[in-house]
Amino acid sequence: MKPEDYPAQEPFTSIGAAYHARIMPAAASVPTVEWQHGADPYQSVALYPAQAPRGDTLLLIHGGGWTSGYKEWMAFMAPALTARGITVASLGYRLAPAHVWPACFDDVAAGVAAVAARLAAHGGDPARLFVGGHSAGGHLAALLALRTDWQAARGLSPDVVKGALPISGTYRFGEGSGLSMRPRFLGDGALGNEKPASPVTWLHAKAPPFLVAWGEQDFPHLRTQAQEFARDLARLGVKVETCELSGADHLGASYASGEVDGVWAGAADAFIRKI
Repeated sequence: MKPEDYPAQEPFTSIGAAYHARIMPAAASVPTVEWQHGADPYQSVALYPAQAPRGDTLLLIHGGGWTSGYKEWMAFMAPALTARGITVASLGYRLAPAHVWPACFDDVAAGVAAVAARLAAHGGDPARLFVGGHSAGGHLAALLALRTDWQAARGLSPDVVKGALPISGTYRFGEGSGLSMRPRFLGDGALGNEKPASPVTWLHAKAPPFLVAWGEQDFPHLRTQAQEFARDLARLGVKVETCELSGADHLGASYASGEVDGVWAGAADAFIRKI
C-alpha cells in the first residue's frame, strides 16, 4: 500500500516529515506480501520474506506518537534482517486521535495472529515469532510480549511471542514517566487508562527475553525508562540484554536499526539465535 491508500492521519511534525522522507523510498524496493485482517486499511500486515528463511520471524511495529505513521515505514529495516535469514513483517494499527486505547493494541495483537496463520507459506515458523519496533512501536511490542490476556481469544498459545526487541520505547505513562503531556492515544484523562497501557504494569517473571535498545542521545525520559525497564526485568529473573546505540538521537536509533552491518542488526540476530 501507499500513503494515499490510507485514511487521513494527523499531519507530520517537521521531525516526522523528515523521517518519512528518509525511510519511505525503501518500501518500493523491498519484496513485499501484504494483506488486511480488518475493515480499516490500517488493520493490515506487510511481510518481507527472507532470502533463505531459517524460520525466525520478527514482527515490527512503527512509531509516530500513536497518531501518525504507516506499516511501510518498517520496510527499511527488513534487508538487514532478511539477509540473515530472518523473515520480517510490519504490523499496522489504527491511529489516534480517531482511535484511542486499546485500538492500537487490539490491532497489533490481531496482526500477530494474521501473520502466524500465513507464515508457513513464506518459510517462517509460527513457533519462532519475535516482536519489536521503534518508539510507539517499541511500546506496543513490549505490551505484546508481557501481556498474557490476548492470545487465547485469537487462537494463539500464551508463549507465542518468544522474545521482544523494543527500540526507544515508552514503558510507563502517568506519574513518574517523564512525559511532558498525556499521549492522545490514551484519550480522555478521566479514563485512568495509563496503567493498563504501561508495559511496567505487566512485568512478570515468566516474560520472554528482551533486547532493550535506545539511542545514546535519545530523549532523556526514554533513556531513563529503558534503563529502568531493563533493570526491573532483570530483577524478576527475566533474560534481558541492552543495546545503547552510540551517537544516536531518537530518530537516529531507528535509522541505526536498518544498517545492514550495524550494531543493532547484529545484536538482534545474535539475540534471536540464542532463544
